[in-house]
Parts: sequence; structure tokens; C-alpha cells
Amino acid sequence: MEDADDAYVEEEILDNATHCPVCDIMEAHDILKEKSVGEGADFLVQCQTCQHVHTIEFRPPPAKHLPFILTEGPHSERVVLVIDADEEFVLGDVFEENDKLWTIHQIETIDGKTPSHAIASKIERITALRTDMVRVKITMTRGEDSVPDVLIVPQETTYTASHLMDHNGETWRIRAIHTGTGRTLRGTVQAPDIKRMYLHEPPRPEYFAPRTPRERRQAWKEGKLGHNPNPIRPKEEIKKGVKPSFKKRKKPRR
Repeated sequence: MEDADDAYVEEEILDNATHCPVCDIMEAHDILKEKSVGEGADFLVQCQTCQHVHTIEFRPPPAKHLPFILTEGPHSERVVLVIDADEEFVLGDVFEENDKLWTIHQIETIDGKTPSHAIASKIERITALRTDMVRVKITMTRGEDSVPDVLIVPQETTYTASHLMDHNGETWRIRAIHTGTGRTLRGTVQAPDIKRMYLHEPPRPEYFAPRTPRERRQAWKEGKLGHNPNPIRPKEEIKKGVKPSFKKRKKPRR
């Protein structure tokens, strides 16, 4: 039987993973030699699968001093942040600065346009608004397929592992929640403390049907009744079990 703690593992972790020109896929490599070149380095590596030896050149992207206009209520402040030139910014993205959270409100490029997204090297300035929203990374798994996504929710939002939740019009079960210090399969975690949340497709309704009021209450606590989040047995089910009365009516006295 599959260990429940390992059921949510999404991908294999490779050491020093990089593209192998012979295998033509990402493979784990051993570093044979390292040579500093400016602010970067050259690595002589060997593929652990085919033993091919090749060189990888690592050069950090150039930095750019990018102006940000941070607006909090009626007050605005201009700050300059050092950003990698190839970093992409998107409207609605949330980032942290000065222990506060900010949402990107407008992107102005060097050519005077205001696109919905752009890389730092082409941006003139960014306007951001103070927000109390946080980003929660999620991985949604259906069968053998996994898709990453991001939730932007109020920072007071909490999630409970094993419960059901709705996302993009579909119902998912929270299989596990990863925090910076560990993982939980049952506990409740606040959104700012979540590093990644794993969602699995819930079981089909026909695979679970509570037979007693006690089973229904327990299923409601465990989040199994997403389509009917009421621990009380539905009236239509109670009516089915009620037997009609056949008592004779008394004849009225004359």
C-alpha cells in the first residue's frame, strides 16, 4: 500500500540538474571542476546517466536600478530597487518591501507604453499600492498530471489540509500544506506561512455516502461533504425512511 505521506510527491529531485546535450533532457550532473570568470563561473560537469562531460557557463544577469513609486493611502514614496535585468513583472503581482506588501498597479516601459507585463530591462518605472494580500503557490494534481498556479488571497486567510476548496470553478482536496519548517496533512495554516499547497482531485461522490448521522457529522468535519456542507441529514433522506401511519380514524359520535 502506498504511504499516505508520500502520495503527494509531484516530481523527482535531481542534484545539479542541467540539460545534457547527449541525453537531450534535464539530468543530474557531478561537478568535476569550477573556475571563476568575472562575477560568474565555468563548471566542468559529467552527466550521471550517460557520463558525458561538458562545460556550463554561468553568468549572472546584469542588474538594473529600477524606480518604484510605492503608494500607501494619500502618501507616495519613491524607492530604487536593484533588480535582475531579465526579471519579469506582471500587473497584480504582490511583493514585499520595507516589511510591507505591495501590489503592482502600473508598469511604464521606456517607450512610454503601459503593458500588463514586461521585463525589468525594458521598464522605466513601476507604481505599486499597499496591499494586505499574499501569494500562495499551489500544485494541482489530477491523475498523473500536475499544474502549478498561484492564489492571491487576504493575509488573514487560513487553509486546512484534507479539506475541500474551490478554485477556478472546480473542487479540490488540500492534500498537504508545506511551510518553511515542515508539512502538515491535517493542520490549519495561515496564508503568509504557506510555501506551497498541494491540491488533489477529490474522490467521486458515489465513492462516499455517509450511512448514519454520526458518519455524516464526521465527514462534514473532514471536509468530505463539499457539495453539501451540512452535518444534518437531508430532509429528503429522512422522509424516505419514515413509514406511513395506518391508524384508523375514529368515527364521529352521533
